[in-house]
Amino acid sequence: MLCSGCVRGPGRAGGARMRRPLLLLCFLAAVPVQCLANRIVIDEAGRSVTVPDHAHRVICLTPSNTDSVFALGAANDVVAVSDYVNYPAEAMKKPSVGSISNPSMERILSLHPDLILGMPNLNDQAALQQLQRLGIPVYLTDPHGIAGILHSVSDLGHALGREPEAAAVVARLQQRIDAVRAAVKGKPVVSVFMPVSYDPVLTIGRGSFLTDIIEVAGGHSITDDLQEEWPRISMEAVIARAPQALLMMRGGMISPDILKTRPGWDVLPAVRAGRVYFVDKRVNFPSPVAIDALEDLAKQFHP
Repeated sequence: MLCSGCVRGPGRAGGARMRRPLLLLCFLAAVPVQCLANRIVIDEAGRSVTVPDHAHRVICLTPSNTDSVFALGAANDVVAVSDYVNYPAEAMKKPSVGSISNPSMERILSLHPDLILGMPNLNDQAALQQLQRLGIPVYLTDPHGIAGILHSVSDLGHALGREPEAAAVVARLQQRIDAVRAAVKGKPVVSVFMPVSYDPVLTIGRGSFLTDIIEVAGGHSITDDLQEEWPRISMEAVIARAPQALLMMRGGMISPDILKTRPGWDVLPAVRAGRVYFVDKRVNFPSPVAIDALEDLAKQFHP
């Protein structure tokens, strides 16, 4: 609403000269202006991003970034998350802006974010570029392996202006990882094969985060020499590599009973003997919650 001085002015002669600046002043007063100090940081995609010194309206476009931001104690600064958020439990109470690959632009803009956190390999590049064109800072993380989790937590702490909190979280996570390594040191290494699909046979390769989890937990993925993250492999190659056991996703589409009925799988010694270990969906998130899954798997390998 315009002030009375803008409407009436100080008389006809003076009003012509004063109406325009008064209108401008009233317009600026009606628009919420954030006077924030900004700084430039380099994200994990190698991009220069201008972020506010203290972001207080953050949108996390991936579940792993959500988990990491909450671990940093910045839950109150998160105004929205993406779909498929499960960790931590309190993050599920935040409103969602939609799917990871196709978030709602209308919903995002209505929340007036001052920082958006995403991942280059999960979020739609066109959507991220559109947000940047609209002047919203977009910071990307790209963690690989367990070391990547620690690196991303530290980087997010820098982007959010929470360096002390990030250093404390990283120290605690590293202590837990070191404890797992110490607990399994010198014990027999468990050779496992993880089927992602049984027809065709898809599994995990060297680039997979799961391969790293298995190794630190005291196991060995028999396909860790394959360069692809999700390689395809023949049933004959699986049998030749002779895994001691299978590693399967708890509650997943593949079960030991199903494999016993499938040609080729039914002759695999690990299947016939029912030697199976299980992980849950926490291993899908390269974030602090994955360390919980790591500890559980190590206890299965070496109870």
